[in-house]
Amino acid sequence: MMRFLTAAALLGALAGPAVAACADDIATLDTRAKAAATGAIASSTGGKSVAAAREGQGADASRKGEPKVSEAPPEKSAEAGKGGDKAQQARVAIEEARTAEGKGDHAGCEAAVARARKQLDEAP
Repeated sequence: MMRFLTAAALLGALAGPAVAACADDIATLDTRAKAAATGAIASSTGGKSVAAAREGQGADASRKGEPKVSEAPPEKSAEAGKGGDKAQQARVAIEEARTAEGKGDHAGCEAAVARARKQLDEAP
């Protein structure tokens, strides 16, 4: 019985730092995913300045049929869309990692963190 308790205590001590590492990875990747999503949105729409100009000129531009504000080039919008998709997939994996961490599933947490990292690394 004593050996069992000693083994359980040892496993618990070793799991503590690993679980903390997964939680740290989740926090870091969540910040990266949010930044990637925000960047993709700004790129696909031309940014805040374009949005503000459109808002101010909306009625005037629609009457004349010609927008006064340039839009993002199609290539840039397409790349931003890919980045936004990768960021969203990363956020899904991050939520899976949080769920696994909450259940004490360290292997599941690490696997989900690896998927999230891969998605963010592949984003344009």
